[in-house]
Amino acid sequence: MRPRLKDVAEHAGVSIKTVSNVVNGYLHVSQDTRARVEAAIEELAYRPNLSARSLRQGRSGVIALAVPDLSIPYFAELATRVIEVADLRGWTVLIDQTQGQRAKELLVISGIRAQLIDGLLFSPLALTPADLAARTDQTPLVLLGERVGRSSLDHIAVDNVAAAHQATTHLLSLGRQRIAAIGAQRAASAMTAKQRLRGFRAALTAQGLTPHAVAHVRDFHRSDGAAAMAQLLDSGTPPDAVFCFNDTLALGALRTLLSRGIRVPEDVALIGFDDIEDGRFSTPTLSTIAPDKAHIADAAVTLLTNRLTATPGPPQELCAPHRLIPRETTAL
Repeated sequence: MRPRLKDVAEHAGVSIKTVSNVVNGYLHVSQDTRARVEAAIEELAYRPNLSARSLRQGRSGVIALAVPDLSIPYFAELATRVIEVADLRGWTVLIDQTQGQRAKELLVISGIRAQLIDGLLFSPLALTPADLAARTDQTPLVLLGERVGRSSLDHIAVDNVAAAHQATTHLLSLGRQRIAAIGAQRAASAMTAKQRLRGFRAALTAQGLTPHAVAHVRDFHRSDGAAAMAQLLDSGTPPDAVFCFNDTLALGALRTLLSRGIRVPEDVALIGFDDIEDGRFSTPTLSTIAPDKAHIADAAVTLLTNRLTATPGPPQELCAPHRLIPRETTAL
């Protein structure tokens, strides 16, 4: 027999209203209570009756997630987290990718899918504040990641400057002096790269140092990291440490180092950013900065469901936590 809301409430030891609040993403539920209810939902395999809810609320029961590139593991892992959180709250997630192209991003916010979806989670790269301000579609929207300026929209991101500063400080703590970066980008829309470069430079400046080198890349893929690392090694005096602006760049750089017979971390220490699964299984394992992807997904879906089910309030600007995870590429 299909579990009901009442069964979840009894299993969790809370009221039916509390279970409904958790399923619908209301903020005013304590962390302990929310965790207890979500555990009961999982144990009983409860799923809301989407057809009944859609008829009752006049909604489709579908939200969309638009990201730049699903071939970058960070976005794939974030999408998985969003799907898990949304599923607990009775939403089906439609996934789209824009490749960071302005035309595609404008299409995403134009309302072309307004009849199919109830809300949108969106990580844009090429849009400007003016583009967002000119949006006429009324579909609830939550922004993820970096963007230029502020807008009257909910937004959740990571403090890239502080995180990059922490990664670089970790390399400095190892006694390294010739510290390079891989991942700078010249495009005006490359806010992630610009913020991480700023944090990198600030950490070195605080110690009276300048970057040994800064390698530019077109994309944040393994091949870009491998090629950039080769350029650094061929340019003269090699670095003794490298901060890569994401883990896929770092994995590509690691391959180049090992293929040249350079020891990691003895000769060159290496750190990435994103804490993707591949980095936990590389040889050596990859030190990284880990944004809390579970927190980002939960906060994003909560903000969106509040826009759909609660009295709208002012837009919220949230900063997701991050942490340093030292592994074998920096552990002597």
